[in-house]
Amino acid sequence: MPKNYPYELLEDPAKLASYHEWSEEVYQDFLAFQKGHLTEQDFDRKYLRRRAILCLDMTSFTQSAIQYGALFSLLRILDVQKVCGPIFRQYEAGRVRAFADDFTVLFEDPQNALSAALEVHRRIESFNASSLASKSPARCCIGIGYGDVYAIGPDLAMGDEMNRASKLGEDTAKAQETLISEGMYNAVSERQDCIFERIEAGPLPFAYYKVKAKH
Repeated sequence: MPKNYPYELLEDPAKLASYHEWSEEVYQDFLAFQKGHLTEQDFDRKYLRRRAILCLDMTSFTQSAIQYGALFSLLRILDVQKVCGPIFRQYEAGRVRAFADDFTVLFEDPQNALSAALEVHRRIESFNASSLASKSPARCCIGIGYGDVYAIGPDLAMGDEMNRASKLGEDTAKAQETLISEGMYNAVSERQDCIFERIEAGPLPFAYYKVKAKH
């Protein structure tokens, strides 16, 4: 026990894994790295992957629950999942995880990630204009990052690009907007079917781009 910290530390990988953040093996490797038994290069070699991370949030979840009731607001989530599922399959998403009114979706190909985002907005708009739409249909806000992330945690993507995608999709994008990180822009900037608008003086401590499909 360190002399300047006279309290117990939990360093049992199995007990730490019960928090459902990382697996027992990941905790073992983190602890080994902290103690100098595992190099950063070995940790990266084992867990680092290059991925496009699409973070999708749905609009007005709290407001719909207050106005129409909890069950109604959950059915709005179901509707978005029903629309988005075929899109993510079409564009070869490697992993899809839904939590509350969010989606986190991983792609190996950043082009597919952007195409999926644009198609989500198009089909949600079509669904909301159909007879299937609810009284207060949800729209989607999307952020996408691209780069090296650690394949750990519930989404198998932790790191800077995951943080950026999450901030863009959940906190910054408005309804029917797609915002992308600079890493993602560098991978898709040559696309001729999109307009990219750079945002430098926004609410976040990094530059990002607003993407619109050309009609």
